[in-house]
Amino acid sequence: MQQYRPNTAISIKDILNRFPNEESARVYLENQRWNGSITCPRCGSDKIGSFGKNVGQHRCNACKKPFNVKTGTIFENSKIPLDQWFLAIYFIITARKGVSSMQISKELGITQKSAWFMCHRIRNAMRNKNFILNGIVECDETYIGGKLKNKRRGKESMGRGPVGKIPVFGMVERNGKLSSIVVPDTTGLTLQGIIRESVEQNSTVCTDEWRSYIGLGKDYTHLKVKHKVGQFKDGLASTNSIEGTWSLLKRGYYGIFHWMSPKHLQRYADEFDFRHNEGNVRYLTMDRVDSLVAGCWNARLSWRKLVA
Repeated sequence: MQQYRPNTAISIKDILNRFPNEESARVYLENQRWNGSITCPRCGSDKIGSFGKNVGQHRCNACKKPFNVKTGTIFENSKIPLDQWFLAIYFIITARKGVSSMQISKELGITQKSAWFMCHRIRNAMRNKNFILNGIVECDETYIGGKLKNKRRGKESMGRGPVGKIPVFGMVERNGKLSSIVVPDTTGLTLQGIIRESVEQNSTVCTDEWRSYIGLGKDYTHLKVKHKVGQFKDGLASTNSIEGTWSLLKRGYYGIFHWMSPKHLQRYADEFDFRHNEGNVRYLTMDRVDSLVAGCWNARLSWRKLVA
């Protein structure tokens, strides 16, 4: 069997060699979660005994409950083998515009319903927003979705405007991290509240001339570009980076997913954020897999909660 090369980007063939069966995937997960020192995922006790003859099954001697490495994670109660999970993870983190549940179902040989559930659980492990942006930060809002009947006639205006769409607010460091948040509206109270929570004071904030950004100059160096007069860059002032992320998100929307439910839109935004953020700092595919797995602990998403 070809040996896995940890210092190179990996192909589909490499990921299959890395996880040839469920046992290899289980061992990898245990190393990532416990690193040789098993603790109970429910009570945190390290007083662990065996549970039956099944490999990988444990019993906590403190709370008296059985568990395994999948307990409390996105993999819990899934009948899909772990090696197939990692193949799905590979497809999602390497597809720049995303991959549909229909395509995942064909690649793994499972139903589209199972693939859809699997994809949302993987996205649930991508929801890291625990960071503060600084330096030069570009901010902008966009609108996702909309019904065909609300689209205006005319080549240039087709599909433009907020009618019937869901607003998404984004902030991206110049050559750095991205954070996209589904918002109820684009008022100054909402947008500036998010900026002040997410961007370090005295940073440079670049926006367009939208009136909701008026007043940012009190806490930040506020630079504007005037899109209405055809201005897209003025010295350091630019929103080209954040608009580029919107372009990618919308290409995924129209070309891959075709529709994103407002209820699940934040998870799709988290997926695109994850690929952007990990792509900037982790060039090796397995490093990105490690980063995603680090977010799967205590990220269990049940079917009942997903469809409620």
